[in-house]
Amino acid sequence: MSNESAYVSLGSNLGDRAANLLLGIRGMMEAGLPIRRLSHIYESEPVETFSQPDFLNMVAELGLEDLHSPEQVMARLLRVEYALGRRRDIDKGPRVIDLDLLLVGNRTNHTELLILPHPRLHLRRFVLQPLVELAPDLVHPTIGETIATLLEGLKDQSQVRRWPRGG
Repeated sequence: MSNESAYVSLGSNLGDRAANLLLGIRGMMEAGLPIRRLSHIYESEPVETFSQPDFLNMVAELGLEDLHSPEQVMARLLRVEYALGRRRDIDKGPRVIDLDLLLVGNRTNHTELLILPHPRLHLRRFVLQPLVELAPDLVHPTIGETIATLLEGLKDQSQVRRWPRGG
C-alpha cells in the first residue's frame, strides 16, 4: 500500500467501556496496525437498535505505508474483537468492543468480508463526530462530499457528547 490512511471506529457499551477502547487500541497495535492519531472519546446513545447501555466511541487513524490489503486489515480487526471477547450473537446487541473499518484512502470494496466505505458511516453521528476531528476535509469516496459536510447535513439527531462530560 502507499501512504494511505485508514480509519477505524471503536465502540464499547459493556463493562469498563473506556478500558475496552484502550484494549482495542492496544490490540490493533499488537496486530501490526500502526495508529497515527486518535480522536477524543464520545458518549452516544444506541441507534437503530433496542434499549441498551450508552456507548463510548472514538476513531483511530491508521497509517498503512507498509501494510496489507483492506481485507487483511479487516481480518486483523476481527481477530482483535474476538480476543477481547466480542461475540456476534445478537444483531446490533451490546458489545465489549466493536471495531469497524470505515475508510481506506479513497478505495471502494464490495466483498462478503468487507464493504468500503463502511455502508452506514455517512448516516451515523457517533462515527462522523469523532471522524471529523481527524479528517474534516476527507472526501467520502462514493458520495463525493467531505466528512464535515456530511456531519453538517446529518439527519441523525442522536446525542453524541465528548467524554468524560466536561472533558
